[in-house]
Amino acid sequence: MTDTPLVRLRDLHKSFGDLHVLRGIDLTLDKGEVVCVIGPSGSGKSTLLRCVNLLEQPDSGEVLVDGEDLTDPDCDIDGARRHIGMVFQQFNLFPHLRALENCTTALTTVAKRSKAEAEDTAIHNLERVGLADKVREYPAKLSGGQQQRVAIARALSMDPALMLFDEPTSALDPETVGEVLTVMRQLAEDGMTMLVVTHEMAFAREVADRVVFMDEGVIVEQGRPDEVVGQPREERTRTFLKRILDPTHVGPT
Repeated sequence: MTDTPLVRLRDLHKSFGDLHVLRGIDLTLDKGEVVCVIGPSGSGKSTLLRCVNLLEQPDSGEVLVDGEDLTDPDCDIDGARRHIGMVFQQFNLFPHLRALENCTTALTTVAKRSKAEAEDTAIHNLERVGLADKVREYPAKLSGGQQQRVAIARALSMDPALMLFDEPTSALDPETVGEVLTVMRQLAEDGMTMLVVTHEMAFAREVADRVVFMDEGVIVEQGRPDEVVGQPREERTRTFLKRILDPTHVGPT
């Protein structure tokens, strides 16, 4: 890891009407670091993630990625986004395109690669996520886990410096969750910088370098997984984890 963070968020605020979703977020992400963001529904996790590549425009604050201020009006945001891969809850694949074509479209239209080069890159990344035998399949012929792995391969094909994952397993059947988490573990081992919004506590505990707990639009605490998940300091974190790790726990009324 280097002294200069790959991502730096400074005093980030975002509202939707009267709802103040992000309330002054400060966060850094080093190159090669895996940071998992956890917290209850409505805490601002997904909005935070979408502000990193300006899918949501912050009301105030700064988003710096690799030293470039994405909130600067003069920033070439489309150019900056080429270096930021995003994997959503829903797979967002083009249903009329095969797996290979889903991965080559951005390469040929945005990155202006030749068809041959784009296909070589896409096949390499589909192999990387364990789908070498599915390159000619349409999304409808793939399981949810396979579709999400195509979405990961599509993001990887743009050779991103940063990968954003917005609850990538939440729409999957339980039996296909593991295959997606296995791919994400391998990416972490390969040194990919990853910001992951997740409710998979075992993944956060095993793979993350740092866990960030959010609630009501603020970062309540952050630290090593064994600290935040294993021995949380804050009562709000403890209450949340009890509900996640023990679904029968109701908590104080």
